Amino acid sequence: MILVTGATGNIGSALLRELHACGAGPLRGLTRDAARAAFPEGVEAVEGDFAEPESFKPALDGVRLLFLVSRLGSDADIIKAARLAGVEHVVLVSSITVQTHPHLGPAGENLAVERLLKDSGMAWTILRPTQFASNALMWAASIRDHGTVRAPYADTGLPTIHPADIASVARVALTEPGHQGRTYALTGPEPVTARQQAEAIAATLGRDVPFIEISRQEALAQMAAVFGDEAADAVLDVMGGDVNDELLMVRDTVSRLTGSPARSFQQWAAENAGIFR
Repeated sequence: MILVTGATGNIGSALLRELHACGAGPLRGLTRDAARAAFPEGVEAVEGDFAEPESFKPALDGVRLLFLVSRLGSDADIIKAARLAGVEHVVLVSSITVQTHPHLGPAGENLAVERLLKDSGMAWTILRPTQFASNALMWAASIRDHGTVRAPYADTGLPTIHPADIASVARVALTEPGHQGRTYALTGPEPVTARQQAEAIAATLGRDVPFIEISRQEALAQMAAVFGDEAADAVLDVMGGDVNDELLMVRDTVSRLTGSPARSFQQWAAENAGIFR
């Protein structure tokens, strides 16, 4: 049995589809509301809330392979429950900031989860993706309501990754040999700036989407309301305030592990155009 946590999220939903398509299974998806989960036919939907550790323990019954997103909830409780349930291998989504920005608070938290997993006695594979293409969803309301994108660091190019590529690598790690005890840094195929992302969304919509560069201070005020001050400040460092060569490096890990080229931001924008209309 494979259990996918965050099963309705950008990575988890894509992973369930891939696992189902390749005949892996049986499959189980963890969600807060099983009645509303639109999983592929045959995938078992189970309810659980990581804020309440007791609620997700039944979902681990019979599970041998687990997909887990770091800092999704009480990671120590999740990892302990998985070990006690007999889970053999955990594929963990962490963050590339563990190696590029270890001084940042969120990076330290991700590293702590990685260490918990490594010390658990279960086999592990750790995925460290860079910035997600789906972060552009933060612009959706502004594009729909005002037709513009407002963001800082307009011309800093990051190797943004399509969440489905993270899912593809996770599928390989869960179903193919040779990935236990490995850590993979994952990026998209090329650097793409915030301005270029707005242009890609505009091309998909068939209309102009002007980009308005704002200051870090203005961006921080907006993002802190969502992420909190410390996390928002860290995100802004990674977006452009404190980039380094390690963060900007384009890696071919996705294509090497999956046999398919990493998806571009343009592809992600085309697939999600309806959200911006």
